[in-house]
Amino acid sequence: MSPSKQIANRIREVFLDGHWIATTNYKKELSKLSWEQATTNIYGLNTVAALTFHINYYLDGILRAVDTGSLDIQDKYSFDMPPVASEEEWSKLVDAFLANAEKFVAFTEHLPSEKLNAPFFDEKYGTYQRNIEAVIEHSYYHLGQISLINKMLGTHNK
Repeated sequence: MSPSKQIANRIREVFLDGHWIATTNYKKELSKLSWEQATTNIYGLNTVAALTFHINYYLDGILRAVDTGSLDIQDKYSFDMPPVASEEEWSKLVDAFLANAEKFVAFTEHLPSEKLNAPFFDEKYGTYQRNIEAVIEHSYYHLGQISLINKMLGTHNK
């Protein structure tokens, strides 16, 4: 299996269907929640909706950069989520997130292995591999938060 496909499998695990490392994934954790639960603030933590928006901000930004050749995302905007005030709005956020996760898996899976060591849009950002692995690590970090918040909400075993 090529290095790109191996990395794509890691992405698929954290977002869509993995259970090996974290025993869960975003799709499973997000599917448990109503919009009210997803927007519930517990102890001043970020809400599940805010964390979902945050990770999707990076997925969407990277995918747009692949299409346009211009990386325009900035950390300071990564939590600028519009209010989620209905089940429909929560579903749209989750659907967009999962669609971008699928696209990111496909992008990585089809990335020529030699491009993994190429600069990621600009040399100052490091390589494609470094950035893709950073997305995976960052996503696991927030998946852990979402899993804990779900436990606090009482939705963990659903």
